[in-house]
Amino acid sequence: MHTGLRITAFAAALAATFGTAYGVGRGLDPVVADRAPAHDEQHASSPAAREGGGDTGHDTTPAGGLQISEHGYSLDLKTPRVTAGQRADLRFTVRDASGRPVTEYRREHDKELHLIVVSRDLLTYRHLHPGRAADGTWSTPVDLPLAGGYRVFADFTPAEKDARNLTLGADLAASGTYRPQELPRAGATARVDGYEVRLTGGLRPGRASELRLTVSRDGEPVTDLQPYLGAYGHLVALRSGDLAYLHVHPHGEPGDGRTPSGPEVSFTATAPSGGSYRLFLDFKHDGVVRTAAFTVRAGTGTTAPDAGGAEHSDDGHGH
Repeated sequence: MHTGLRITAFAAALAATFGTAYGVGRGLDPVVADRAPAHDEQHASSPAAREGGGDTGHDTTPAGGLQISEHGYSLDLKTPRVTAGQRADLRFTVRDASGRPVTEYRREHDKELHLIVVSRDLLTYRHLHPGRAADGTWSTPVDLPLAGGYRVFADFTPAEKDARNLTLGADLAASGTYRPQELPRAGATARVDGYEVRLTGGLRPGRASELRLTVSRDGEPVTDLQPYLGAYGHLVALRSGDLAYLHVHPHGEPGDGRTPSGPEVSFTATAPSGGSYRLFLDFKHDGVVRTAAFTVRAGTGTTAPDAGGAEHSDDGHGH
C-alpha cells in the first residue's frame, strides 16, 4: 500500500486541504499564498467581516458560501460524513428563522435549487440538482472519489416576497486514505472529452471584468452549444483557501435574438480579493454536459497558458 494517512470521518471534517485530483489537468505547481480574504460576491453574499481587497481602493461586500446561516435562513446538512468511493445519499434541509423547513422556492435557471459539492483542494467538483420531498428535505446521490474535506453550497431563492438569492455553505467529510494535491497552475486552456475551451480576460480584485470562454472541438469552433440551465454556459468561481463562492451568469440567453449558440460564452465577474481562484464552466453539446476547469489569479492580468479540465457529474439527475 502506498504511503498515506488514514483519517477518520471526523478528522476529515476538520481538514482544510484534503482531497485529490479527479480527472483534472496535467501539470501541478504550488498554490500561491492568498492574502487575508476580503469578502465580495457577484451572485450571493453572507455577512462575513470585511478585510483588505487587493489594493483596489474600492469597498467590498461580503462573499458567498462562507456562512451556514444568513438573512434568517440556515442550511441543515443531515449527511455531514460519507465514505470516499462509496455512493451515498446526501440529504439536507433549508430552514427559516423559525426553524421550519422551507418548501417553496423561486425557480432560477430552470431549478429551484443548485447544489455544488467541491473538495477543499478545488480539484473535485460536482454540480448537482437534488430532489425535494414534500416535507422540505432535499436529497441526491453522490459518489466522492477520495477522502478529504469538501464544501457543500446550496444556491437558492426562497419564494417569500422580496427574498434575495442566497448561497449557504456547510462542510462535508469523506473518510478514507488521502493524499493532498496542489492546485494546478494558472492557465488559459482547458481540455475535456476532446473539447478545448480557451479563456480570455482575467479577474480583477474589487472591479468587474469580462471573462470570455471559447469552445472548440478537433480544432473547429463549436457553434451549436445547447441551452443548459437556461443559458449556453454556467460558471462557478471559488477562491482558494476559504472557498468564497462567486456564481456568475453569461451575457444574453438562448432565444433572445442576439446571443449566438457559441463558440463564445461571456460573463462578468468581480473577484473579492487578489489570489488564486478556480473556475468551473459547465457547457452542453451533443446532449452531454461537460465541465472545463481553470485556475486563475486575480490581480495579475490575463491568465497564462496551460490548465486542466474537471470531470462533471450529476449522479443520475437530468437537466
